[in-house]
Order: sequence, then C-alpha cells, then structure tokens
Amino acid sequence: MKLESNVFNANDLIPNKYTCDGKDISPPLLWDEIPIGTESIALIVDDPDAPGRTFVHWVVYDIPNTTHQLPENIPTVKTLPNGGVQGKNDFGKFGYGGPCPPSGTHRYFFKLFALDKSLGLAAGATKNQILAAMEGHVLATAELVGKYKRQS
Repeated sequence: MKLESNVFNANDLIPNKYTCDGKDISPPLLWDEIPIGTESIALIVDDPDAPGRTFVHWVVYDIPNTTHQLPENIPTVKTLPNGGVQGKNDFGKFGYGGPCPPSGTHRYFFKLFALDKSLGLAAGATKNQILAAMEGHVLATAELVGKYKRQS
C-alpha cells in the first residue's frame, strides 16, 4: 500500500496551513494498492517526539474500502460523509489537530491500515482502543512522515 499527500513529500516539512500556526486543517491524503480482502481503512496520526509520550493528532476508522483519499479540511465531526468514524485526539477533540510542537522539529507519522473487517467502534474511540480492535486484522500498512518546527 502507498500513502502520500500532494502538499508535502515524505520527510519534508508540513506546510504551515495544516498546523496550529496556520488554519489547522487536515492535509489531503491519497492512497492506493489496497490489498484484496480489505473491508475498511484506519488512519492514525501521531507525534512520537512530543514531551513525555507519543501525542495523537488524528484517528479515523471504518473508512470504506472504496475510499482512496481524504480531501483537505476534513470536518471535525463524529461521522464523515463517506461513513468513516473519527476518534478523539489528544487535544480531547474529534478529528484533526495539527502539529504544534512546543520546541524543536517534530516528526508526524501518518499511518494507514488496511483491515479485513470494520471495527464498529463508537465515535470518539482512542488510539489504544483502535489498535486493540485492529489486532489480528491488519492486511497491510503504509506510512507517510512529515516534519514541523514552529516559527519563532
């Protein structure tokens, strides 16, 4: 599986627009080469460089297997128009919360999972709840890493 964005390349800086210093909207994401047998897609975006622990910026699950992209500026609602469900991020909100590192350059891991079932979790599930529900059901993964450093 491949995961990419048309606004930043792997290991490049995430544009300001998609961070707390800009509009704080989700970047567009595109994927392909979904394996046969995929029932749903899940996305987890987190920052392992955050102080103290990995900080979760976005979780979306039960994305239909016919979906191959998330456009820019996904609304911060529980259920997406395509049927996908959003969990809670570590800001305590539904949907995307952009990079906002307190200091230094941080890495943001966009991780996509092809699953052989729908998770069926209620809206607002946490990353850990999603990972537990996915266990034994991951057919393939893809990853895109972006970086961000706040302007002083």
